Amino acid sequence: WLMAAWCSGVVIGVIAAMSLPYGLFSGIGWLLVGIVLLAPLANVRQAWILLIVVISGAFVGLWRGGVGEIGLDQYDNLIGRQVVICGVISEDPDVDKRGQTVLRVSGISVQGRDLSGNVWVVTPKNDVLRRSDAVTVSGKMTEGFGAFAGAMYRAEIVNVERAVPGDVAVNVRDWFAEQVRAHVPAPEVDLGLGYLLGLRRALPTDLAEALKIAGLTHVIVASGYNLTILVRLSRRLFVRISKYLSMLSSVGMILAFMAVTGLSPSMSRAGLVAGLSLAAWYYGRTVHPFVLLPFSAAITLLINPQFGWGDLGWQLSFASFAGVIILAPLLQRYFFGEKEPGTVRQILGETLSAQVMTLPLILLAFGVLSNVALIANMLILPFVPLAMLLVFLVGVCSGVPFVADVLTVPTTWLLKYMTSVAQWLADQPWAQSEIAISGVTALVAYVGLTLAIWWMARQTKFRFGEVNIVE
Repeated sequence: WLMAAWCSGVVIGVIAAMSLPYGLFSGIGWLLVGIVLLAPLANVRQAWILLIVVISGAFVGLWRGGVGEIGLDQYDNLIGRQVVICGVISEDPDVDKRGQTVLRVSGISVQGRDLSGNVWVVTPKNDVLRRSDAVTVSGKMTEGFGAFAGAMYRAEIVNVERAVPGDVAVNVRDWFAEQVRAHVPAPEVDLGLGYLLGLRRALPTDLAEALKIAGLTHVIVASGYNLTILVRLSRRLFVRISKYLSMLSSVGMILAFMAVTGLSPSMSRAGLVAGLSLAAWYYGRTVHPFVLLPFSAAITLLINPQFGWGDLGWQLSFASFAGVIILAPLLQRYFFGEKEPGTVRQILGETLSAQVMTLPLILLAFGVLSNVALIANMLILPFVPLAMLLVFLVGVCSGVPFVADVLTVPTTWLLKYMTSVAQWLADQPWAQSEIAISGVTALVAYVGLTLAIWWMARQTKFRFGEVNIVE
């Protein structure tokens, strides 16, 4: 609990730093204050020390947030001006509703002067750009949002440089994707590659919109769900041979998947949580969810405090994860007792819990509620692991024509079923509703959810320490 309290303090401190003057807590002294506060508490066991531990973590978080803010004030002088920036594309480019290419650019420099922070760039469609490309962009700088210090719309790509060999993981991923594309037709292949490799940019605009309306976006982007499937498969496949080999293969799976998909906020959280849970499983221990959540949040914010400054992907990732590891098993115990859930009941519980925990954030940010999300997830999620396996086998066997052709048939049928379900549900006139809420309403909703969780935990005496996502 001391660890959970300290990490919670770090999260509070980093987020609070965003509202304070630039660099106010950037001095090393604030870090030392946070550490010194812990020293007298080494042998104290009273409950009141939790408050001191939270304050200690908050000072460390304020210091890290203050350091992360250094240089962001320089963007104020660029707002409203036509500028040329140089940087590196940090994540896979996206395509918005208008068919424009969306870039997240980091390592910013303007006229040879380095700036901290990231810039959101929207430019006419460009199929050449890839993650890790160095780009020079010209456009009008506008105010940023969330974790972005600035934004450029209708920007012009002046120059693109790609190192040789460049991002090896991206090269391997794109090569593998081409092998699969040689056998599976579009748009089915685009959905399959989204499952396996997180290639969301290749999705046709109409299919991407259908998946969004149907509440299925989380399975076609690099997310914890995809990674959990791969880690569970790897662990169960090799555990019969050796626990050490199972651990080694699973860690390799985590590192490989993160290298292929990139370190987005949700992927950073997913990789860290999977690694910690895997380590706990290997040593015969468990990590309490109420420790795992703040610990992983604190680590990601210490690495990159900008994740906590309004990054919706980071917020939704932790909200959905809390639903899966806290609310879902609690609901199972409250309504069904100690009987282990089957596949259908587990998927239903985890899907419903993740949607409940993310709903206030989604309504606050978008004002749209998917009425078909639960149905869509129940019809599609059970088959996602099989789809990932079939797409992988098609790519691996691509050099063996007869085998690849045989595998292509069930792969295409399964993916066709998924695209048809998503598009049919999205086309229903009642597929979504517009419900806008305020920040206060969202806060009240989370307070209510917290009280409900406390009540069910008290009634069931559920032991959260028994939950491990990799098992």
